[in-house]
Amino acid sequence: MRVYLTNSFNRPMRVAINLLIVLLTFSTLNKSCIKPETGAVTDEVDVSFVLPPTIDLYEGAEYTFQVQEGKAPTNTDLFILEKGVLHLFPILGVSTDSFTVKFTDIPPSDTYIVSIKRGDKRKQFGNVFINTVSKIPGFDPDKKTNLYGVVTANGEGVPNVVVSDGIDVTITDKKGIYQLASTKRLGYVFVSIPSGYEAPSVGVLPTIHHKVRGDINTLERVDFSLNKLSKSQDNFTFLTFGDMHLANRTGDLEQFKAFTKDVSDLVKSSGDNPIYAVTLGDMTWEIYWYSRNFGLTEYIKTLNDQIKGLQIFQCMGNHDNDYKAYSDWEASSKYANEIAPTYYSFNIGKIHFVVLDNIDCSDFDGTTSRNYKGRITEEQLNWLRKDLSYVDKATPIVIMKHIHVFYPTSTTSFKIGHDEENTKALFDILDGYKTRFITAHTHTMHNVTPNDAITGEYDIYEHNAGSVCGSWWWSGYLTPGIHLGPDGSPGGYGIWHFSGSDVKYTYKATSYPENYQFRTYDLNSVSFSMADIPQCPSSIQGNFQKYIDAFPANNNNEVLINIWNWSRNSALKVVDEQGKELDYKQVYTYDPLHISALTIPRFNNPDITSVPNFITVPLPHFFKVKAADADVDLTITFKDEFGNSWTETMKRPKAYSIDEYRSK
Repeated sequence: MRVYLTNSFNRPMRVAINLLIVLLTFSTLNKSCIKPETGAVTDEVDVSFVLPPTIDLYEGAEYTFQVQEGKAPTNTDLFILEKGVLHLFPILGVSTDSFTVKFTDIPPSDTYIVSIKRGDKRKQFGNVFINTVSKIPGFDPDKKTNLYGVVTANGEGVPNVVVSDGIDVTITDKKGIYQLASTKRLGYVFVSIPSGYEAPSVGVLPTIHHKVRGDINTLERVDFSLNKLSKSQDNFTFLTFGDMHLANRTGDLEQFKAFTKDVSDLVKSSGDNPIYAVTLGDMTWEIYWYSRNFGLTEYIKTLNDQIKGLQIFQCMGNHDNDYKAYSDWEASSKYANEIAPTYYSFNIGKIHFVVLDNIDCSDFDGTTSRNYKGRITEEQLNWLRKDLSYVDKATPIVIMKHIHVFYPTSTTSFKIGHDEENTKALFDILDGYKTRFITAHTHTMHNVTPNDAITGEYDIYEHNAGSVCGSWWWSGYLTPGIHLGPDGSPGGYGIWHFSGSDVKYTYKATSYPENYQFRTYDLNSVSFSMADIPQCPSSIQGNFQKYIDAFPANNNNEVLINIWNWSRNSALKVVDEQGKELDYKQVYTYDPLHISALTIPRFNNPDITSVPNFITVPLPHFFKVKAADADVDLTITFKDEFGNSWTETMKRPKAYSIDEYRSK
């Protein structure tokens, strides 16, 4: 039946009456389900939206779907769940960004085909698992509770599991039941996976959180399912992936395949040993969400297509926030909806892991200014304090956050990287714990230990862990086979081997063997001049002078060693062919190969009007040693703070060319 309203009614009244007609029609239809053949299946219904793999529903619930490309349904369309029969539900609150479905007479928990029905046509959108919420037998929530559920594994409740809404934190009782008097402000609830368990995966993503549907006055049940492991997690491998910056530009997606192959090969070689991973932020590049149509959804699809058998936890970066937002919450909402909570915790073996969001977007103004601050909100600090109240002081803490804690200022000193007061507030919460920070953001590498003065009285380490993308994929784009960060560190990822409370860490360069841990240069063969950038405008040339000054033509018989994963607790030994141990000097300088592969091509451009970005930067993980003459061979041994040792026999004279260092 179709009813047409005349223009004698104003628009709000017409909309209200049409909605009433839909609800009445729905009420009639829902008394007896519709046969599947009702409505021809077609693609002519121009609607597009994000369909999650699972939806938790309770009687009378509303669920809001995110619209894609502005292709929303209408208020007169019907939302359909199909399983043998069609279950029809009205569509409410339609906008260009979202629409809401009102669920009544919810069908049993099962997998359903989702369709939108418009007139005599309907379009199918895929499958969804409907988890129908019901009361827990023998349990009545407390009067103040508005959010509760049960955490189960193999059909049994799991006690003492930490559950949080991002503000309050609680634990499950002996039956696995939790309760929260939640503000529901963040719109989700998450579980801190206990040791000995894993969360189910949707592709590479562990299912650690579920959306909260109702308002503060709505009593909701949200359950979690875990898998209990049959073997100990005490010995496991943990991979850390710094900045990816996938944006469908500069050949990044093709270059990315080398990284995913490298990781996949490592996963295959791990056999039955537990292995997990975490990203460290800036997996995407928000500017290109819109201009290149590559956003969070495309990023996850790329991971799922190229990496199998690996759970990858996620940590957001500044470029994973929506620059069109006007608040910190709004900026992170797409990420929270599609990926993961912006902060949470989990346990593997004897280690407590914490993911933090240290990008405060409170000053965003809806433009590309992206005026963020490197700090952790007070709300998040309060959550962390509550989370750690359930963690014994003897438990090692590993914190992943995007922006670095410290930054080198010379060969021997560091500074706090961002908000000093905020950083010290974080340290106070961690006081008494042995804490390792694993960070990214810089696309370079540095390590800080408790022996560095900057850490003061705190038992704190930082491992600023390089990047997957190197110099935003530019070096590999301009000079194929050379994939470097601005400090000359290779594009790659961290490999952490945990054994109980003990840990060993190495950095793995993509497409290179694990023993590739430093790079050597015979400076008799390395020099730069203005002749390297003949096309550079004269107004810009002066900015290249620092590289000429760092590497003038000379025959001083010096060797430069770039040890990207150096720390104060590392050791270097250089012995010449006569068995003489040579003195070395730590220097704050540039990597010559990065200058050749990226900086020179960027400067050598007649069209540039300002200093190019992504160019070579100095860092202190370089060492100079002077040989007796140009023909003396050297044996160079680097031993890291974890006891790993690597040696190179450097044959001199050693030619300098890009081909000498290009990956094969």
